[in-house]
Amino acid sequence: MAQYAPQELAQKLKDGLLSFPVTAFDSNLKVDEEAYRKHLAWQASFDVAGLFAAGGTGEGFSLTPAEAAGVIRTAVNEVGNKVPVLASAGGSMAQAVQNAQDAEEAGAEGLLLLPPYLTECDQDGLFAHVSAVCSATSIGVIVYNRGNAIYSAETVARLAERHPNFIGFKDAIGDIEHLTKVYAKNGDRLFYLGGLPTAETFALPLLQLGMSTYSSALYNFVPEFALEFYKDVRKQDHAAVTEKLQRFVLPYLEIRDRVKGYGVSIVKGGLKVVGRDVGSVRPPLQDLTEADLADLSALIDAAGVRPAPAALTNA
Repeated sequence: MAQYAPQELAQKLKDGLLSFPVTAFDSNLKVDEEAYRKHLAWQASFDVAGLFAAGGTGEGFSLTPAEAAGVIRTAVNEVGNKVPVLASAGGSMAQAVQNAQDAEEAGAEGLLLLPPYLTECDQDGLFAHVSAVCSATSIGVIVYNRGNAIYSAETVARLAERHPNFIGFKDAIGDIEHLTKVYAKNGDRLFYLGGLPTAETFALPLLQLGMSTYSSALYNFVPEFALEFYKDVRKQDHAAVTEKLQRFVLPYLEIRDRVKGYGVSIVKGGLKVVGRDVGSVRPPLQDLTEADLADLSALIDAAGVRPAPAALTNA
């Protein structure tokens, strides 16, 4: 059972760093529960505001509904008493509703609603889709503005008026005019989080648009660096943010952009090179090559962001 009411959850999440833990797989690409528990425990040992299980970085798109429910339940059981655990919902309306109900049953505090699968849709259809999910659960719901699910400021406002458990807006587009309209229309009724790939790159400018937080994939394998970066963003320390971008984030992007899908693969690669291997990615993604892994390891050392030995052995 959720510990936070939806609006309490929004208040908890809006002022801290968020992350999507990777899902551990064994050599047969089955969910490795023991390795996943260890990763979750390590992630929850730092000051993170919320963890989204079975999300994008967690390869939720490659999990069956049963696997997703199991991953969420494992996360809640392992770290739910330390940090809010949220789930993801996606696919068709029926599947998204089922995902939401499974998440609530597993004890998740809230969920991120991904775009509907492989179909064009307009505002009334998006409104009905989100409404169905919000009506199917009592936990907090955050919409993900990306792909074929681009929510107008008016649609967001209609959802906020209709559903008290609609609490957040995550953006992966970066359209400044659109974000300005959404925030101006909805204000503090919602909380807003950045969801562009490697969100640190955009965190400082998006803060000016009301996005007080973002989801950090880097937190998976360099949690101390990710938390320091977030603190610099919230202090609006431009010099510190720029230095960290130049030292690690921008060179990291160069490796990430070598192959399509590396946005997830490089996170598991990062865990491998810091000594916390959680297995391979599932196809159609592909693992980093040995050369790319070597470059990533060298960058981590050159940037001085490798987790401290005490942090690596913790949890």
